[in-house]
Amino acid sequence: MILVTGATGTVGREVVRRLPVGTEVRVLTRDPARVTGADHVTVVRGDYDDPSSLDAALRGVRSAFLVTTRVAGDQDARFLRAARAAGVRHVVKLSAAAVEDPAADDLITRWQRESEELLLASGLTWTLLRPRSFMSNTLSWAPAIRAEGVVRDLYGESPNACVDPGDIAEVAVRALADPGHAGRAYTLTGPEAVTAAERTAQLAHLLGRPLRFEELGPERARSRWGERYPPAVVEALLHSARRQREGAKAQVSETFAGVVGRPPRTFREWAADHLVGFSGD
Repeated sequence: MILVTGATGTVGREVVRRLPVGTEVRVLTRDPARVTGADHVTVVRGDYDDPSSLDAALRGVRSAFLVTTRVAGDQDARFLRAARAAGVRHVVKLSAAAVEDPAADDLITRWQRESEELLLASGLTWTLLRPRSFMSNTLSWAPAIRAEGVVRDLYGESPNACVDPGDIAEVAVRALADPGHAGRAYTLTGPEAVTAAERTAQLAHLLGRPLRFEELGPERARSRWGERYPPAVVEALLHSARRQREGAKAQVSETFAGVVGRPPRTFREWAADHLVGFSGD
């Protein structure tokens, strides 16, 4: 039995979709109604803050895909404690590439490092997935693209080797279903580093309409992000963006090709498959 958490998120949804037919899959979610296209799996209601729901969801599970989202929270500790008690053998953890960068000392990256350390000390076998930024993050541009033909982002010319979430899921599925991935940490990127301005130009070409890029700058970004996130998270995002502008996120990893046997997908390929999200058609 494989347990998938985070199945309403971008990567978790792809993991559920890609697990081989015939695999026993259980999905843990706070809102089962949001898990769509998963007729071949068992969906159970549960929450990291509810120990009894974790115990029930983990009963009989061999491997688990772990996604946590509460920055600086104890979701990893709660899950791993329950997993160990239930006899789970292997956990595939979604982390981030920034944990490998000593210069990344923001709140979010420190939490991700601490979460990894909890797993490594848990006594369970593990696989760590450390992706660069998701290509799907650009879907946050969609409302302004549809309404104004504008993309607004913090820095236009800072490169990021962003990765298709489907490629992350492809590695996760192999780590969950196949032997040979225990004790491995996989850094996952796209095949090239692209800037926000370059992604804007590629979207304009695919959509067949002009798009204008508007650079926000730190203060406008701080104000906009402050409407959605706590101040400490906003400052962590700004720190991450400064590192990206300095080139910290431009390096391309060959890990994906080594695991899967094909090159990772480009931003243009990902965007072509998701144009309806930008056009609204």
